[in-house]
Amino acid sequence: MLGSLPEFAHPGAKKTLAEIWDAEDKTHAPAAVEAFSAAYGAKYGKAVAKVTGDVGELLAFYDFPAEHWIHLRTTNPIESTSATVRHRTKVTKGPGSRAAGLAMAFKLMESAQARWRAVNAPHLVALVRAGATFVSGKLVERPEGIAA
Repeated sequence: MLGSLPEFAHPGAKKTLAEIWDAEDKTHAPAAVEAFSAAYGAKYGKAVAKVTGDVGELLAFYDFPAEHWIHLRTTNPIESTSATVRHRTKVTKGPGSRAAGLAMAFKLMESAQARWRAVNAPHLVALVRAGATFVSGKLVERPEGIAA
């Protein structure tokens, strides 16, 4: 998304985008999206379209436990793992063969996995997998439409 903005606009845009995913809950986030749209829409419609194009997808992490939001808001584990593999393959001037490259990438990712941070509230993972409903990060015991 920042690629659609000139570099001088990045600091302000990052701050405004952070307000979207740092909103208190899903009901407060649309106001932050509107603020981003108002601030950048006139000059940078392409960037705004990327954010407002599918707000439901952008804010989907709010439908999970609040303890998991910190993990769902970041792509750092993916980026740092990929950077490790990319760095190693550059240093070795390529893996030699496809099989050697796959083996090297697998081992590098496996070792990077050992350093990943554990999920907050792992006991809630089973509830998420079972399809439990969370609103504003809190478990809803009896969703509407289901009789007691």
